Amino acid sequence: MAQIGNVSAEQLMVGSSILSRPADEFGNDSSVEFMWATKAFEHAEIYFNILCSVDPKLLRLTPHDDLIYKTFRETFSDLKVDVINEDELKSEEQKKIWRPFCEQFKGVVEDYSFGTLLRSDCNLDYSETNSILVTRIQFYAVELARNREGLNDGIREKFKPKKITIDVNKS
Repeated sequence: MAQIGNVSAEQLMVGSSILSRPADEFGNDSSVEFMWATKAFEHAEIYFNILCSVDPKLLRLTPHDDLIYKTFRETFSDLKVDVINEDELKSEEQKKIWRPFCEQFKGVVEDYSFGTLLRSDCNLDYSETNSILVTRIQFYAVELARNREGLNDGIREKFKPKKITIDVNKS
C-alpha cells in the first residue's frame, strides 16, 4: 500500500473524508488537528515544488484567480506581500477587514476557509519560523499577488524541487 511518511494512502483517504465534515462535530480532537496539519503541510510542499519548477507568473491557482487578485488589491491596496508580519496580519483591526474579504468567496472558492500554510517571507522556503497558518483564500490572495507582482520569481533560481517519495511496498 502507498505510504507518505508514517501515514498510509488509506489513512489519507479516510482523513480527507473526515475533514470534509463540519468542524463542530469534532470538538478538540487531537487526531483531527494532526490530519489538518498533515494536509496543510502536504499542500505547502506541493505548492513550493511547483514554484521551484515553473514561472510563477504563469501559475493558475484556482479558476477564480483574476477575481481573487482584483478583490484583494482593491481591499488591501497598500499591503506589502513580500514579507508578512503574522502579528499585523492577525491583529483585531486586520481581522475586521479580512473576515468579510474571506466570506465573499464562500461558495465560490472550494475549501476557502481550510487552514493553509503561508510563507512569511516570499524569498524563503517553508520552515517553522517562516510559516503562518492562514485560511486558504488568504493564501491564494497573497500568493497570487506575489506571483503576479514578480515577488516569487527568484524561487526557481534559489531552490530546487524537493523529491517527494511514496513507498508503495509498505502496508
